Amino acid sequence: MKALAALVAAVLLAVAAWWWLTIEMPRRAQERAVAARAAAIAAERADSLYRWRDDAGVLHVTDTPPKGRRYERIRKTPKDGIEVDGAR
Repeated sequence: MKALAALVAAVLLAVAAWWWLTIEMPRRAQERAVAARAAAIAAERADSLYRWRDDAGVLHVTDTPPKGRRYERIRKTPKDGIEVDGAR
């Protein structure tokens, strides 16, 4: 009887380990990856300003992108070093 109980406990433990290793751990890893991407996007948006022009050609710089307009994203914190861009 004790051998049967030990066998049942071992089978249940094996099933629980299989479930944890094949289903639960990959799901948690995927959730962490999604959270990391969302945090990176939020950090990038927090460090951004948006430059755009309205219908009258007036230049605007805002912290939220305009709806339905072309805009240029500008970093609030400058990159290290010197950047030269003649197109601006």
